[in-house]
Amino acid sequence: MLKPLTKIKLIEIKEVYVTMNKEEKNIIIKDLAEKINEYSHFYLADVSELNAEDSSALRRKCFENEIRLIVVKNTLLKIALENSEGDFQELYPLLEQPTSIMFSNTGNVPAKIIKEFRKKHDKPVLKAAFVEEGLYIGDEKLEDLVSIKSKEELIADVIMLLQSPAKNVISALQSGKSIISGVVKTLADRE
Repeated sequence: MLKPLTKIKLIEIKEVYVTMNKEEKNIIIKDLAEKINEYSHFYLADVSELNAEDSSALRRKCFENEIRLIVVKNTLLKIALENSEGDFQELYPLLEQPTSIMFSNTGNVPAKIIKEFRKKHDKPVLKAAFVEEGLYIGDEKLEDLVSIKSKEELIADVIMLLQSPAKNVISALQSGKSIISGVVKTLADRE
């Protein structure tokens, strides 16, 4: 049995998607275009056929990882993409069947969530992603997206690489300290 709050939410969704007037549609389009410009990465996925429990679990996982998951009407999303700053024409043919958009500031996190979620479910199916200023089209690109390193991961790698030679020099100097002092002492004893 559904909780009363869930029933209200379902009614709200029905009102938003069935009886939207032009002004409401324009507000949604403007909001989507702003989010597309605001977030550095977004994924388009098909989450249809997920039951309410699975859909809630996916939304919860996205929320925990600071990802905004929004189910959108394809026509409104297409107009929002046209109104945004990027060139997303390659995505237009993919805007069929139900579409959800996942907004994130970390490029690989949505891919990791999709991959993890699909261990137990058939969906979501990746339609496309805009990550690191590049388009990835098709579900077969999921593994590539999972392996992309985030900005923070790349910075950590660079710091580690920079620290490694310095650590080697310090280690060599410390271990060589006794050798150098031994050589100096030997030379002093010879004189």
